[in-house]
Amino acid sequence: MRIISLNAWGGKLHQPLIDYLGTIEADVLCLQEVTRSVTVKSDWLEYRDGSHILPQRANLLEEIKAVLPEHDVFFAPTAKGELFDGGSSVPSEFGLATFVRRSVAVIGHAMDFVHGDFFADSYGPHPRARNAHAIRLFDYKASHPVTIAQLHGLRDLAGKGDTPARRGQADALVSLIRHIWRKGERLVVCGDFNVLPGSVMFDALGGLGLTDLVTSRGFTDTRTSHYAKDGRFADYMLVTPDVAVARFDVVAEPEVSDHRPLLLEIG
Repeated sequence: MRIISLNAWGGKLHQPLIDYLGTIEADVLCLQEVTRSVTVKSDWLEYRDGSHILPQRANLLEEIKAVLPEHDVFFAPTAKGELFDGGSSVPSEFGLATFVRRSVAVIGHAMDFVHGDFFADSYGPHPRARNAHAIRLFDYKASHPVTIAQLHGLRDLAGKGDTPARRGQADALVSLIRHIWRKGERLVVCGDFNVLPGSVMFDALGGLGLTDLVTSRGFTDTRTSHYAKDGRFADYMLVTPDVAVARFDVVAEPEVSDHRPLLLEIG
């Protein structure tokens, strides 16, 4: 089974992203920062938050669905906020998307907020609401179940250090995972955590028997050349000891976002 985790960056690097996702042959694709704007016809919109201005694909979710016709998708928005089409304001949903190849059985899933709650008319105040999605699958080829959970961790304007909100987020994520995961079965947790190595997040997930593959295998950068700031860790992939890791990579090329894809193949 091939699992990919990636912060899609709202599709800013649209064509390289679509080309990559359409050819990588992922069985499970865990995406963060996915947009859906059902009332607009423009391909591109603009996110504006003070001096932070970012091009966004209007309907990235639908574009990815089009290149993954053999997959089902679970979309979990955190908010319906405001993007701009020139001088016009338009509503747009923003959140997680989990794509699962139809040859894999979905036997359970749970989604909930791990920080804050849904905003229907804005993206909300910083640090903005965040959710997580856990999905229990049966891998027919390997003949066993596996639970995969993904998270887009909260972004704090003060940085990536631990805060009470991040401690609460970690506890909420563990609670969500426990709701769907059966102890003794294989477990994978991934996503853009927005924390540094050593965060309380890893203590909490360690209580489930999880070990991070990014840091334990010597990777020091999960960002691409499109990210100019210091602190090159953001994305992580953790597994329990019973997950047979056939391959793991923090993919440097092609660059499809300001985050690198995390690629895991398990037996």
